[in-house]
Amino acid sequence: MTGIVDMEVVALLAVLLIGLILARVAALGEFFSKDGADGKPLPNRGESGREPDSFPTPLDYGIAQTTGNRQLQADRAEVSMSSAGILAVLADGIGKENTGQVCAQIGLDTVLDAYEPYRELHNPEYFFRTVFGEAHLRIQRTIGVRYGGACLAAAFVSGAALHYALAGDIRIALWRNGELIPLSKGHTLDVMAVQAYEEGKLSKREAVWSMEEKRCWNYLGMDGFHEIELADRPVRLRAGDRVVMASKGIWQELSWAELEDILAEGGGCQKQAAQAVGEAEKKPGGDKENGSIVVFFVPTSGGGVR
Repeated sequence: MTGIVDMEVVALLAVLLIGLILARVAALGEFFSKDGADGKPLPNRGESGREPDSFPTPLDYGIAQTTGNRQLQADRAEVSMSSAGILAVLADGIGKENTGQVCAQIGLDTVLDAYEPYRELHNPEYFFRTVFGEAHLRIQRTIGVRYGGACLAAAFVSGAALHYALAGDIRIALWRNGELIPLSKGHTLDVMAVQAYEEGKLSKREAVWSMEEKRCWNYLGMDGFHEIELADRPVRLRAGDRVVMASKGIWQELSWAELEDILAEGGGCQKQAAQAVGEAEKKPGGDKENGSIVVFFVPTSGGGVR
């Protein structure tokens, strides 16, 4: 009798174990089905970005960097894609030794880590304000009394709409029909002088004197950090558009016209980004900044203009 009871107990435990295993498998299946648009889990984000063929859908993008005349590369750049859309992030670190590198990495990681869980992103502007503010606080907590920070830019594309956010002096532009159209204004003193003149706070002469001053006056990690720059409204993309993001070591060395010529030569985005870096490195001068450029192409049939 005891043997029969023991067998019944073992059988009951086996049934319960099988039920738990099946439930776990079903839960994992439900989890993975939410990650990718094709029902597959999205790939993990790598330190240097994903290759285009690792995305759920193909994406043509390029990232290229130069250290300029600096000893360390303090820029960080990455492109991420999910069912929510495409997110490109570029961070330019500020500070001596490795402080700039640390600040740039914090900025990049804060944005991409916050973006990773999203399947849909309905309010990109709120998302940008939240993650830029969080990145600012993390940088301040990390560097303490050291001088440092990061300029940070992010561009998000969902469907045929482009949203962007910026703190610092990174440039964001749109390549369309052979023309490079600046989107962001940037947080440099010359831009602030123009705004102050338009608001009646500076005379025309004072504004003109400030037009050549390109120093950054607002970046993550600084005391008194100001509001980030956001697009007035989403930019409506057209088929063939490319989004371009460049840090100081690129836009200081290459004019808009030179960048336009590079983009006009065609080819993939990685080729164009690498060519831009190569041309920047050819420029004379002994005080070149770190430079990074991100170029990505979004196939879309969306019409309309900004």
